[in-house]
Amino acid sequence: MSVIAIDGPSGAGKSSVSKGVAAKAGWGYLDTGALYRGLTWLAQQEGVSTPQEISKLVRDSKLNFNLDPLNPMLVAKDPDDKNKTKDLSEVIREELITNSVSGISAIPQVRAELLTLQRDLIEKSMAEFGGVVVEGRDIGTTVWPDAELKIFLTADVAARAVRRQAQLSELAEVSANSVADSLAKRDSIDSMRAASPLRQSEDQIVLDATYLNLEETIQALWNLIEERKLNG
Repeated sequence: MSVIAIDGPSGAGKSSVSKGVAAKAGWGYLDTGALYRGLTWLAQQEGVSTPQEISKLVRDSKLNFNLDPLNPMLVAKDPDDKNKTKDLSEVIREELITNSVSGISAIPQVRAELLTLQRDLIEKSMAEFGGVVVEGRDIGTTVWPDAELKIFLTADVAARAVRRQAQLSELAEVSANSVADSLAKRDSIDSMRAASPLRQSEDQIVLDATYLNLEETIQALWNLIEERKLNG
């Protein structure tokens, strides 16, 4: 059973690459950033702001993630009807959430609560799929430091801005400059936070996707998996 940990800054292509590799291998897929985004959305909906209240939401909301890479889905109790489950996969991509998630992610109590959930989901994926590709900011350093393969996926800020702009243009009209500024701000916040900051560790393999398209990036990662005989 294999855990592939993919860390890196926002906009580097972690989600698309991770889903592609997981689907190719027949493994599960976990987007840990979606958990933080979902919690941010729930906190806004519930009107809570203290670390204790936000941390409690992880349990009370039944926040969960569907691990199938062909149908990844973040779900939780519907704030408007606690007897129903709501798919949060789309609402968490709104600009308001993007601009707020780093603040929620920096809270140590929140990270501790979600750390337990992330590890539970990884173990669930290994049991169901035989492996998992996990993406985030601190997977190889904190969430699963014993991962069989640790990747730090990156690209220069201009390339990341173009990719993120293409994603965001489906929701709203945005400029490349504003996207680049937002990415640089998130890089700074994520790297400087006290709890599990975004950082490259010595045992991570750096994969620079600045000049690679999605298919080329997936293949580069797949080559590493094959070299280490992790695909069974």
